[in-house]
Formats: sequence, structure tokens, C-alpha cells
Amino acid sequence: MSDHTHHHQHHHAHAAHAHGPANGATNMPGMATDPVCGMSVRISDATRIEEHGGETFYFCSDNCQEKFRADPHFYVSGASDKAGQRTAAGTEWTCPMHPEIVRDEPGACPICGMALEPMVPTDEPSEELADFTRRLWVSAVAAVPLVILTMGEMVALPVRDWVGHQTAIYLEFLLATPIVLWAAQPFFKRGWESVVNRSPNMWTLISLGVGAAYLYSLVATFLPGVFPEAYRMAHGTVGTYYEAAVVIVTLIFLGQVLELRARERTGDAIRALMDLAPKTARRILPDGTEYDAPLENIVTGDLLRVRPGDAVPVDGEVVEGRSSVDESMLTGEPVPVEKTEGDRVTGGTLNKNGTLAIRATQVGADTVLSQIVDMVAGARRSRAPIQGLADKVSSIFVPTVVLIAIAAFLSWLFLAPDPALVFAVASAVSVLIIACPCALGLATPISITTAAGRGAQAGVLIKDAEALERMARVDTLVVDKTGTLTEGKPKLTDVVAFSGSEDEVLALAAALESGSEHPLAEAIVAGATARGVTLDKAQDFEAVTGKGVQGRVNGRHVALGNAAMMAEVGVETTAAEAKADALRGDGKTAMFIAVDGALAGLVAVADPIKATTAAAIRALHDQGLRVIMATGDNQRTAEAVAKRLGIDEVRAGVLPADKKALIDELRAQGHSIAMAGDGVNDAPALAAADVGIAMGTGADVAVESAGLTLLGGDLTGIVRARKLAKATLRNIKQNLFFAFVYNAAGVPVAAGVLYPVFGVLLSPMIAAAAMSLSSVSVIANALRLRRLEL
Repeated sequence: MSDHTHHHQHHHAHAAHAHGPANGATNMPGMATDPVCGMSVRISDATRIEEHGGETFYFCSDNCQEKFRADPHFYVSGASDKAGQRTAAGTEWTCPMHPEIVRDEPGACPICGMALEPMVPTDEPSEELADFTRRLWVSAVAAVPLVILTMGEMVALPVRDWVGHQTAIYLEFLLATPIVLWAAQPFFKRGWESVVNRSPNMWTLISLGVGAAYLYSLVATFLPGVFPEAYRMAHGTVGTYYEAAVVIVTLIFLGQVLELRARERTGDAIRALMDLAPKTARRILPDGTEYDAPLENIVTGDLLRVRPGDAVPVDGEVVEGRSSVDESMLTGEPVPVEKTEGDRVTGGTLNKNGTLAIRATQVGADTVLSQIVDMVAGARRSRAPIQGLADKVSSIFVPTVVLIAIAAFLSWLFLAPDPALVFAVASAVSVLIIACPCALGLATPISITTAAGRGAQAGVLIKDAEALERMARVDTLVVDKTGTLTEGKPKLTDVVAFSGSEDEVLALAAALESGSEHPLAEAIVAGATARGVTLDKAQDFEAVTGKGVQGRVNGRHVALGNAAMMAEVGVETTAAEAKADALRGDGKTAMFIAVDGALAGLVAVADPIKATTAAAIRALHDQGLRVIMATGDNQRTAEAVAKRLGIDEVRAGVLPADKKALIDELRAQGHSIAMAGDGVNDAPALAAADVGIAMGTGADVAVESAGLTLLGGDLTGIVRARKLAKATLRNIKQNLFFAFVYNAAGVPVAAGVLYPVFGVLLSPMIAAAAMSLSSVSVIANALRLRRLEL
């Protein structure tokens, strides 16, 4: 046991037994410290006591005792102090349409009145959904008898005749009042806030509409004398709109409940990602015992056991064992990856067949999975440029609708046959209700939210909505060769011997290169080992920058490198140039070997092209993209690779700074460019491109600079990202078109323009149903993205 651990145990023993001063409040005799929360507990009163490792511990509450029982080692060893430094911030809520609004508690957006939602979806039920569902049921219970009272005659239920018309109106008043004053309270509250904040929105229109219908009915019920004789019906009463007000409230609640449920479903992809990490991890203690500890108690440096079929709990490094791990949740690649000692594993991936012991390197918010969840949640909150269009229209739209409602009211009042006021109120209320622009406001964020979740499931992380929108418009893709088109791990492909056997030539080359750090050197040494060639030690090793290496092996002078290296040691290469060129023509890097001043042979190394690359480039061409390869390789090798893959253009010998210059040059020609890269050197070009695409296998700085991140390291991810981007933009346009056209057509009909010709008037109830339906249909259209084949 370490001194550190021992010290903590000793401290708790003191605290528990109260043998003397411990820290904080525990220096009073007869007191102990709760090891979970640190509170002082009077030993004589303590009822919650646990024994562990020969020590006695006292607890202030059942909750603390339960936590300690689940993982005593965590609290006794002092690991809880380490974990305490990374306490998570509380949940924050934001508006899907106005991400600049952030609150510490749920509520409504002060700008648009929409329900705020948690920044990162949680499994906790939505309070607003529960509240609105309750209000919906109460409203529906009142709406049914109201509709029967007012429209019963149409279905041979003349209830009004049975109870009397005046009594029926009082019954309507009694049924409608609690609904308008209690159930519809959130609507009026949001409507009032919209006026105070000078941001008219859908709630402004709803509260005006419902309020107008109810107040008109109130006057008609209790002051019927103010209405002229023409307004009285055959039985002497004035017509009311109680049932319209209640049915409108019921239908709007129905629309809101359906919308809130659908909005919760857009977070399903994030919740599914969060569920990939197990709730517990099997901790291995220094004495070799193992037990399941809660995941939040795992700290960096903990030793964990991952059994076959288990999900890897946190990011870590394999310290023992061998297994294949399914990383498809990260990369979208179905083939499991072999993991042995020293390899990294990622939390949330699935261990297939072997048992691994891993050391935790990243826990909590630092794990790759947590960062993915944050990124997807961030994309849901970001705004696409196309949304600006909807915002502009909405800001002009609400005041315009109020004016149209007033115009409709006045027109009916002065131009219509009697009872003109009844028609005027009906048309004004219908205009206010049908014109609610919530479908317009939802059109963009709901599609982006769904797309961000769908992308995450396919290994495409969207940093912001703007990147997704731009990706749909890109016409040129710039890719790096190494690690993007190729495996990034050079392999020995050819050995050509001009004197002696191939194995002898390779043995000398590998012996010399075993002293070098260069990737090509590693490929030669690995190739020799794979062929079973025994390696001798090299002496007097010297690397000549840009040319090659030389040294002595078994007393013989050996040089390996390019033609310039051969010239340096005075060896003629003319005879071997044709062979070397042929190898370069196949996309390989050829190196000459000279032994004791004579040309002995050639070795060739190539970085194998990824199996998926050729098909991905064909798919990108089918999507209308021009593909340019920018690489630091020589022209001959780069062209050979480009030819084999059907790449449109090659820029060879490119330095990191040149990549950014290439992007600027292409932009000057009027192209919209996506750049894919994986290294620190790609960051400037990724930031300069219209869309930067980071290969998730690469450096953190590349991921930071990019708008999209592909968790797999190959081009098929770009094909998926492009497909997702185009589908999302198309979906947003469909939603906006639907919402615009719907409002443009609905408002005039509600105002009564069709009445003089067709005798068609829209009742406020039908207007409310249509308004709710428009929002639900926009959401249903956006949710289709969840089923997109990527």
C-alpha cells in the first residue's frame, strides 16, 4: 500500500474512532468525519455504522452510507479527494431556436417563448412535458362536453333544447373558465413576456386569439343587452365562443405535447452514445482483489479488468492481456481491432473475446466518448446560416399577422351581413391562431438536431450547423496522402539483389537501419524480421539528412539511400535507375544499397493504400466532387498513387504552409473547398477551408480546427458526411417551404377571402388544429433523417 493511501486510511481511523484531533470539525472528542461528504457525526448518536478493513466509519445519512457500501476503497484510499476536483457542473437549459439563451433551470425562452431543453439530453423526464400533458387532459375533459353542448344538434343530440339555451351558455361558461384561467395560464404568461420583451412570437398570437374569444363570450353571456337585436339568435341569446377558446387551448396543448415528445426523440442519439459507457467498472486493487465500482468513482491511474463482452469503461492503456475490440461506435468500421499490451482503448467500445487489464488514462469528461457527446450537443445548439432567413421572416411576420387580424375584424364588422360582429371576431381569432410561426422557427433547429445525432451514430461528428450547411455546397475536396488515403504505416514491398542473395542484401540494410528512427527504416527492419532474417549490429552509424544512412556491418561499409547518397559514397547507379523508376511508377519509394563501394541492390517501401479508398473516391466523384491530393511525397510516387485511385489533381512536394496557400488559390478561383487532414501540420489549412474535416485518428489540434470530425480514419466518412449534409439541407428547405406556404395560404383563408366566392369560412377550432398539425408535420419530416442510410 502506498504511503499516500496509508495516510488516508490512518486519518479516517482517527476520525472514525475519535482518538484525537483529525482535520476540520473532528478535533472535538466524540466526533467522527463522514468519509463520503466530510460532515461531522456525533459518535454517541450515530446509527449508521460500517466496518471496513478493521476500521469503523460513521455516516450522516443513508445516502452517504449507500455510496460507501458500493465502493469503500474509493473513500478509504483518498481517491475521492482526487475525484472531487472534477465535480460536474449542473445541467443548463437552452432554447433550440436561440442558443444564446442559457438558464440554470427549465422554463420558456424570453425571445420565442419555446420550452428550454437541457444542453446535454438527460434520462430525466421533462417537467414541461409532464405539466403540459396534465393540462392537455384537463382541457380535453372540458372540451368534449362543450363541443356536445354547442354542436350536438348536428349529430341528433339536441342537448341545448333539453337544458334550455340560457342554461347551456352558463354551463359553457363554467366549463371554459377554469381552462382559460388555469390550463392556458402558460400561454398567457409567455404571451405577456413576449410583449414586455418586445419580441412578438407565436404565444402573442395564441394569447390574443384565446383571450379575444373568451372576453367576447363573457360580454355576450353577462351583458347581452349591449349587442343590437340582429345579434340575437332565434331563442334570444347571443352566440358565444367558449367552445372555440377551449378547443383551441386543447389542440395547442396537443401540438405542444407532440412537439416536446418529438424534440426529446432528437436527443435519443446522444442518450444512446451516453449509454455506451457502462455504469460500473471492475477495479483491480493492489492485492489482486476485484470488484465492480460505480463509473463516476474511477480515477486516472486505476487498474481495471475488462472481460469478454464488456464495454470498455474509460479511455485507457492495455497493461495485460490480448483481445479484439469492436470500435464501430467510434469509426463506423465493422472489423474489430486487435489490442495487446501498450495499445490504447476507448471508453464505450466493446471487448470481444479476450480479457484485458487496462490502466485508466482519461476519465469522466475527459474521455473521447464524453467529448463526442459534448460535440454533438454543441452542434444541436449551433445555428445554421439558413436559419437567419426564418428569423427575419418571423420578426416581420407576427406584427403583420396582428395587422391582418385587425383588418379582417374591421372588414367583417363594416362589410359583412348581420351578425357582423360574430363573423368579425371569428375571422380575427382564426387569423391569430392559424398564423403561429412555430413551424417556421422549428424548421431548421429540429433538422440540425436530428442530423447531429444521426451523424454521431455513423462516426461523423458535426461541430456546428454552419459546417454541415457548407458541406452540402462544397465542390472540391483536398486530401492529404499519408494516413488519409494510405494506412500511414510504410511496409517493405520489394528487395532486388544485384550481388548475393535477397536475404543478404536485406540483412545488411536492416542491420544498418535498426539504428534509425525513420518510418521507412522501421518498415525495412519489420520486413526483415517478418522474413526471419537475422540482424547484426551496425557500427559508426551516420544519418545524412535528405540522402540516407551509412555505417559498418560485420566490418563492411554499407550505405543506403537515394541517388544523392550513392554519389556521396562514389557509387554509380545508372544501371539500376530503370528498375528504381519502375518501382516508383508503382507508387513505391526505392532506395539503393551499396556495400564496400559497389551497388548491391534495391529495397522498396510503400505506404499501402487503405482498402476503402478507391471506392470512396468513386463515391465522391458520383457526388460531384473534384478530389485534389496534396502531399509531401515526390511527384512520381504521388502521381502513381493518384492514377491508381482516379484522383483529379496532384500537388506533390507540398509543405504544410503550402496547403493553406493551395486552399486560398482554389478559393480565388471560386471553389467551395473541404480539406481533410489528420496532423498538427494540417490545422492551418483545415481552419482556412470552407469545411475542415479532421480524421479522428489524428491530432487534437486538427480536431479543434475542423468543422467536421470523422471518427474513422478513412474517406468513406467524408462520403457519409456529404450525404448527411445534402440530406439535412434538403430537409431544412422542405420544412421552411412547408411552413412558409402553409402560413401564406392559411392566413388569407382564415381572414375570409374565400367567403364572398365560395362561402368558405375557417372556424377558430379548425385553425388551431391546422396550426398544431403544421408544427408536428415539420418535426415528423425532420425525424426522417434518423433513418437516413449512411
